[in-house]
Amino acid sequence: MVSILVSLFYNTVLTWVMWYFINSFQEPLPWSVCPLNENRTGFNEECYESTAVNYFWYRKTLNITPDIAESGTFQWWLILCLAACWAIVYLCTIRGIETTGKAIYVTAIFPYLVLTIFLIQGLTLPGATEGLIYLFTPKLNTLKNPRVWLDAATQIFFSLSLAFGGLIAFASYNPEKNDCEKDAVTVAIVNSMTSLYASIPVFSVLGFKATTAYWDCLDRNIIHIINEFDLPEESIMRQNYTSWISFLNSSYPEKIAGLKLKSCDLQEFLDQSVSGTGLAFIVFTQAIILMPGSQAWAILFFIMLFSLGLSSMFGNIEGVFTPLLELQILPKSAPKELLSGIICLISFLIALCFTLGSGSYWIDIFDRYAASVPLLVIAFFEVIGVVYIYKIKRFSEDVEWMTGRKLSLFWQITWRFISPLLLLIVFMAFVTLQMQKPPSYTAWNPKYEGFPMKEEKVYPPWVQAICVLLAALPCVCVPLVALFHLVKQKRRSKEPSLVPPEVSFCQGANSNFSHPKE
Repeated sequence: MVSILVSLFYNTVLTWVMWYFINSFQEPLPWSVCPLNENRTGFNEECYESTAVNYFWYRKTLNITPDIAESGTFQWWLILCLAACWAIVYLCTIRGIETTGKAIYVTAIFPYLVLTIFLIQGLTLPGATEGLIYLFTPKLNTLKNPRVWLDAATQIFFSLSLAFGGLIAFASYNPEKNDCEKDAVTVAIVNSMTSLYASIPVFSVLGFKATTAYWDCLDRNIIHIINEFDLPEESIMRQNYTSWISFLNSSYPEKIAGLKLKSCDLQEFLDQSVSGTGLAFIVFTQAIILMPGSQAWAILFFIMLFSLGLSSMFGNIEGVFTPLLELQILPKSAPKELLSGIICLISFLIALCFTLGSGSYWIDIFDRYAASVPLLVIAFFEVIGVVYIYKIKRFSEDVEWMTGRKLSLFWQITWRFISPLLLLIVFMAFVTLQMQKPPSYTAWNPKYEGFPMKEEKVYPPWVQAICVLLAALPCVCVPLVALFHLVKQKRRSKEPSLVPPEVSFCQGANSNFSHPKE
């Protein structure tokens, strides 16, 4: 259930990536300049009051409505890109693991190549050092915020595909005697190292963007001061700006106050970095404009994003495809291509709602509620089910039979106590944060008095009900399926056995033996 809900909105993000990739071949980049107004007498007002990057994202890509209650119209360019994305996913997963395994070689390796190119370029940009210092400098006040830890937990669940079902689906194709402990540790280490490796070029570019904005702010202030005091050009430079401001403030405080100079602080520009779609489609695209050869960097960047997203989609779809295949929803004679096609077609039709003017608001809802709380709950029940219902002793014996060695005390303590406790703490923190204030969202509204700042609005009651439904639906499936199997087992136990007594005795004797040892 979680896999299909995440797939719906995740492939829509790939739709946006494809749209930006197509537009990256234009010169100049369409998000680098504001278009003219209808009379062609000046720039478009909405673009002029915000930025060209914001205008291309909110108006030319999303054509966003000012309120979630206003659905708006379908955007034909997004529908075409969405159809293309689902067609690509279908072709790559047409026969399940048989085709996914081949495609993953490209989608998993190619992003490392592009990241390396961005790393080399990013480290040579001015301001890269400031960006890396910002990355590796801990902020204790930020770490005290429970929302940060909740976001971190959600991120690691996404990054490792925990509780999605995709990992279990892929693992089901492994041989029985597979070193699952080694695989788990390897995946966790590679994931963490990849995240660290990816953060270095990202924050190098963000540092470059912040430094450029800081320099632009200083240059504007310098021009105002030179014009006001009729000073020679280049008398005030960025290097001596602070000393000049101190001197003029002490000598001509009224004149300086009348200029209404902007406060230029590099730290503030660094703090303006955002996450999620804002990082990819606003902050990073704005930084790419400032880089030499921006068109080539834009093409590389969006190819990399598409490869990363596509490889994640493989796991999501496999988490849906494999259970349906094993449950034999379709007859055994039906080809795998048919099941894969049905999954992709139904997903495409449902995801059309994300191509509406209000689609991006619903993407945020799915991201916040369908892909956070259910993962915590499902992971909690998985741990409890294995450790306390299936029993940790039996599970340890299974792992020992597979790997040939006993589980260490670390794993047993982690599974028994630490993991359930941490999951419970994160879940309670989420519930507490949600109860503190009603759920809200930020809307892009050109008529808002604080524009280009976003307008914060509270979700209508019917939207809040959908939020609760999205969070509860995958969670409810866990006890419902458990109840179904319990009732089914009790019914079987009440039915008279048709198995001969000697066969029952043999089955009971066999059940007392553990896995055969080689």
